[in-house]
Amino acid sequence: MQEILVNQKTERCGEIDQALVLPLEKVGIADISLVGGKNASLGEMIQQLRPKGVKVPTGFATTAHAYRYFIEAAGLEAQLRLIFASLDVEDVNNLRLRGKQARSLMLKTPFPQELEQAIAQAYEHLCQQYGTDTDVAVRSSATAEDLPDASFAGQQETYLNVHGLQAVLDACHKCFASIFTDRAISYRQIKGFDRVNIALSVGIQKMVRSDLAASGVMFSIDPETGFKDAVLISAAYGLGENVVQGAVNPDEYLVFKPTLKQGYQPILDKRLGTKEIKMVYDLGGSKLTKNIPVVASDRSSFALRDNEILQLAHWAYVIEEHYSKVRGVYTPMDIEWAKDGITNELFIVQARPETVQSQKEKNVLHSYRLQEKGEVLILGRSVGETIGQGKARVILDVHHINEFQSGEVLVTNRTDPDWEPIMKKASAIVTNAGGRTCHAAIIAREMGIPAIVGCSNATTVLKTGQEITVSCAEGETGRVYQGLLPYEVQKIPLKSLPHTRTKIMMNVGNPEEAFSLAAMPNDGVGLARMEFIIANYIKAHPLALIHFNELEDELAKYKIAELTDQYEEKTQFFIDKLARGIGTIAAAFYPKPVIVRLSDFKSNEYANLLGGKQFEPKEENPMIGWRGASRYYDERYREGFALECLAMKQVRDEMGLTNVILMVPFCRTPQEGRRAIAEMAKNGLVQGENGLQIYVMCELPSNVLLADEFSQIFDGFSIGSNDLTQLTLGLDRDSELVAHLFDERDEAVKRTIAKAIYTVKQHGRKIGICGQAPSDYPEFARFLVEQGIDSISLNPDSVLKTLLEIAVAEQKGQ
Repeated sequence: MQEILVNQKTERCGEIDQALVLPLEKVGIADISLVGGKNASLGEMIQQLRPKGVKVPTGFATTAHAYRYFIEAAGLEAQLRLIFASLDVEDVNNLRLRGKQARSLMLKTPFPQELEQAIAQAYEHLCQQYGTDTDVAVRSSATAEDLPDASFAGQQETYLNVHGLQAVLDACHKCFASIFTDRAISYRQIKGFDRVNIALSVGIQKMVRSDLAASGVMFSIDPETGFKDAVLISAAYGLGENVVQGAVNPDEYLVFKPTLKQGYQPILDKRLGTKEIKMVYDLGGSKLTKNIPVVASDRSSFALRDNEILQLAHWAYVIEEHYSKVRGVYTPMDIEWAKDGITNELFIVQARPETVQSQKEKNVLHSYRLQEKGEVLILGRSVGETIGQGKARVILDVHHINEFQSGEVLVTNRTDPDWEPIMKKASAIVTNAGGRTCHAAIIAREMGIPAIVGCSNATTVLKTGQEITVSCAEGETGRVYQGLLPYEVQKIPLKSLPHTRTKIMMNVGNPEEAFSLAAMPNDGVGLARMEFIIANYIKAHPLALIHFNELEDELAKYKIAELTDQYEEKTQFFIDKLARGIGTIAAAFYPKPVIVRLSDFKSNEYANLLGGKQFEPKEENPMIGWRGASRYYDERYREGFALECLAMKQVRDEMGLTNVILMVPFCRTPQEGRRAIAEMAKNGLVQGENGLQIYVMCELPSNVLLADEFSQIFDGFSIGSNDLTQLTLGLDRDSELVAHLFDERDEAVKRTIAKAIYTVKQHGRKIGICGQAPSDYPEFARFLVEQGIDSISLNPDSVLKTLLEIAVAEQKGQ
């Protein structure tokens, strides 16, 4: 396609380009002032990233010069400035009136003939490629859009399934007028842009037939925590507007970039969304698009296959790397994608810089913590990691936003850009619909307020005037509490923290918290417990999954069938869930070591899992009964242990997370250690292969007394101070009758630990501690440093205070 010019030359190199229309192939990221951020980015990807395999639909764009030519030819600037002379964006009614007047003025002013002709010729060329009246997407692209510190996302209009020249011209005209939507006027005011002196380009791009397949949004960074090494992909059926606007709860997929680049398949998480509706072409109808229900079988299936998830994640990091190189600074990206239901091809349809995490202060850690809990009213997906509170204001229709008062919690079905004039006034936002990439989530992050999305029933449970606390500081699950609960905010300057010789590690069990915790100063994870993942995500006994058809408990059988609905092979459910949970923790701290303790449920705890009673003995004292290593090689449980091994093999071999170190708990004798390691090898976990290290918990007196022998079997040790104290002092830590005697600081316990550290180090093995004591008692941490321990693994809330204690202890010991 030839460039269509007002005169017959194009003057670049800093001078004004006089083109009215340009093919996307002719523009790049340097042309934001010419075709806006959206179109400049499309052109950049077509030119630079198509050769790298990134597929981007072609098209053309009207230029900023075309917009200004339209304004100047009709003398509109003076009239627009008069309209906005008395604008008050804080007054919703005033804002609506001024916006309506400006849009009306734009729409009743016809395009200059030269502009119509330029658009017509460009569209005709597109039709020559794809067929008569080819379907296109018509999108606004403001010249101040997609900047690193101001996204302007969704401020102007987009029209999908536009076909035929007159429809294209009408859509372009509406896009020009949409530069004065209420939301765009308000947003420009917030960001300090001139009310009138901004230009708009319109992108006309060949439609991807995602109405017949799926589409969504992805971030090349975790949008909640700012964790740089993950790609978050959301997906739903149909055209992408429903995902962007939060009209559906989409599927979500999480992929780890570093090992993806190495050729592994590190899908860390897959969450099934409800995907109730999909936007499709309104063929033969009066509208361009319409929403229809999604059939039940599709709703209960993932919208993307694993190979498609990995392909999109690959493109995300390719796009991120390119833009980071072009800008000379790390640039995480916010990307829209679509799958064509006719060709089954994936396409990138938009890419812009992410505007929240990339702008955050990097050297200060903000930590929010509720000081007390209350009644939980609503659960949903948390956005941000903060806490907000106030009186709820339930608004179901955007026409009632003038009722909203500053400082209230906005409760609604979903938001779109029309809601933005009041969103900046909210203390928090709660929506029925939407995922972590929807409009409400993006704006909440940008404005620094907490939001909980996808709650399903927030507008019926919560009432206007009700005092509530919205907590997004407890992982991926957001909670709305009754009442105004007290909370604290810690600001931690990371630059001023000392560096210690003793490695400071963390105890991490919940994968949802891993990305946030990884931002704290640490040397890795000293204890990742499988039990949390099994109890909270898997919920079923491994043997109940293996012997599902033989289950006697019909209720448990029904619940397991529900949990494993996505799986024909129920054991794969266990393997995948455990692998993804541990994989997420390992990825968060990669490439630092992550020590994963193999399962250590007691028989009574295993019995409480779904279907567990059928497979567990009743023991008088489960605390010192059939637990830990003694289960792994036992005929009554070894096939259950095999599932754990297969999950860990998946983490290391398929995800590429070889920073995972496996640890055997409650190993009573060296012979039992050898049997456990042999059982692991039978299931593909061979010590030393692919760098696999296997540690042992040092939590029994026998582990200490025979530390020299255990050192010949295991690569390292981790002291479990809870069990070691219990068994050294001969008391049951679950018994309230002797609870007052339980103290890790007892001299007998300290001497036992000191002996363990000395013997293990004599034999050239590493030894750390992952028990509770150093988290609770600073003096105990000092004692460990004096003994020369290699690492101390702490509960996250005690890392900073204990780090300072350790630094002082090390200085004194010099």
